[in-house]
Amino acid sequence: MKVGFVGLGVMGFPMARHLAKEGRALQLYNRSPAKTQMFIAAHGGATADQAAKAMAGVDVAILCVSADSDVREITSQILPELAPGAVVVDHSTTSADVAREMAEKAAAIGRQFVDAPVSGGQSGAEAGILTAMLGGDEAAIERITPVISAYCRTVRRIGPSGAGQLAKMCNQICISGVVQGLAEAVHFAKQANLDAEAVFDAISMGAAGSWQMQNRWSSMVDGRFDFGFAVDLMRKDLGLVLQAARGNGARLEVTALVDQFYAEVQAMGGRRWDTSSLVARLSKPEPKA
Repeated sequence: MKVGFVGLGVMGFPMARHLAKEGRALQLYNRSPAKTQMFIAAHGGATADQAAKAMAGVDVAILCVSADSDVREITSQILPELAPGAVVVDHSTTSADVAREMAEKAAAIGRQFVDAPVSGGQSGAEAGILTAMLGGDEAAIERITPVISAYCRTVRRIGPSGAGQLAKMCNQICISGVVQGLAEAVHFAKQANLDAEAVFDAISMGAAGSWQMQNRWSSMVDGRFDFGFAVDLMRKDLGLVLQAARGNGARLEVTALVDQFYAEVQAMGGRRWDTSSLVARLSKPEPKA
């Protein structure tokens, strides 16, 4: 199969690299041509000055962009140029509505669209151990699974179009609450003059343990917030979550509160800090470079 990749950002670049390491000759497109040329110089592949041209004849077109508008624009451009029966795999985090809309648009011209947001962050992309939550046709998902398994350790179909995006919203709900809890625990330990290393070495082995605790308590204590997924992006995601909740009647009191806490972090200048920076608003330490 001919494979195309659109979006060589902090997630897309390492994901595409894993595909190249498998020997796939990729067709590539990124809005910043310099990033595309950097990739081609290191890992090979081909590109063009427009997304539609770059994805011409592709059987599996993978997207890793930012927002609903990006997905609509790129998908609309490339769909007519893809090979008949081609599948668009969208790893962006968007609304479920746009996933359903693009799936209908693809089906109308004999293509397919699978919403496949991922979890695991930049480190997971670099290591090739992401989790993908998929919405779409079962046969299409079976077809693309060997491709995206190059960088996904877990590939799970959740349901029809849009279900993958809704599952990613569940993921972000869980993360927001866990990070806020950890931030408060770090703040409390410091206020109580406890040995933070002793505290978190102990409690991480019990029921309070989490990936966030294992990987972020130390950097949160130190005020270091340069570990990937940015506050701006988290607020974008939580906005999608809260919008969906207004539509389905879900009560997300904690999520809504944490969203406002992230707004405070943005106001502190932390728009590009990572999500663990929730602790900064509790004691307002100066983040270290």
